[in-house]
Amino acid sequence: MRIPVISRDNRPLMPTTPSRARKWIESGKAVKCWSDCGQFYVRLTVEPSGHTTQDIVIGIDPGKHYSGIGVQSAKFTLYAAHLILPFKTVRQRMDARRLMRRGRRGRRINRKVAFSKRAHRQKRFDNRRQSKLPPSIRANRQLELRIVSELSKIYPVTEIRYEYVRADVDLTSGRRKAKSGKGFSPVMVGQRWMLSQLEKFAPATAIEGYQTALTREYLGLFKNKTQKSSAEFNTHAVDGVAIAASAFVEYRRYHKITESGANWFGFVAVTPAPFFAIRRPPYSRRQLHLMVPSKGGIRRKYGGSITRHGVRKGDLVNSPSWIGYVSGDTEKQISVSDANWKRLGQIASSKVTLIRRSTGLIVAS
Repeated sequence: MRIPVISRDNRPLMPTTPSRARKWIESGKAVKCWSDCGQFYVRLTVEPSGHTTQDIVIGIDPGKHYSGIGVQSAKFTLYAAHLILPFKTVRQRMDARRLMRRGRRGRRINRKVAFSKRAHRQKRFDNRRQSKLPPSIRANRQLELRIVSELSKIYPVTEIRYEYVRADVDLTSGRRKAKSGKGFSPVMVGQRWMLSQLEKFAPATAIEGYQTALTREYLGLFKNKTQKSSAEFNTHAVDGVAIAASAFVEYRRYHKITESGANWFGFVAVTPAPFFAIRRPPYSRRQLHLMVPSKGGIRRKYGGSITRHGVRKGDLVNSPSWIGYVSGDTEKQISVSDANWKRLGQIASSKVTLIRRSTGLIVAS
């Protein structure tokens, strides 16, 4: 295991050993810090002995509901994460918004008058000629970009490797062929946009799926393909590590005077590393009123992150019984939930103390 190190001016340096980091903290040469993605690191208070760094690669295995991220150097695995993507939640909320908008338009139109005199809004432009990402896909990719941004602040990242998903294409007609009876994957949408966004942090490289599988098998890593929803290293994070490790090893052909063949070249060591399961706080966004009118036309406030007790939803708090996240409130109490957003209990607001403000991420180790 290695501890990330940054300089006094927040410049990422090479990670160090836990014992050395402990000595630096005890002598006052460094202070403790935690990143938004859950990683512990130290920030030097003195000038470092040098700024020379080695290659550190971030590997991303994108998915529809879950993604895996790994940070790898030639000698150590530095970080691994299992991302729970908001695809399903955003999709449901967009469907609900569409239904509510349709209901509002229906209530606005007076069907007792002639059609030509009704309050129909005519289309003002053709909104089907844009190259926007669907909100559910954009939310998935933005969560991955958020983690990459946080990792780039504490690791001297030299390259980002991203698994590029392709569909089978019929060369004669140019049309896509379904593979094994499966349809077009939402993971394929916005891949070029994602690569262009990753270029803002470090040089980005697209990796094919077969390269990930070959590297994983060569490194002797096991992948759990039956329980993909399990927040464990062997479901998705293992592919993130394999993708990052592919920067240091390569399977290629060779030719000699006496023989020809193919073999693995390079060196990389996969070691135990901190593992985190990360998701967005699943609280409802603020609505000016409930979607369905109540009796008398009065609608109460719904959603939002603000509470009545000085804390916000998603804040990490301490209570006499639990340490958890603020998930709701009543007139005198605060609801405290665990990392799975399961409510642990309701505590009096006077007994709750703030540990850390909400970062927009729920991190469980």
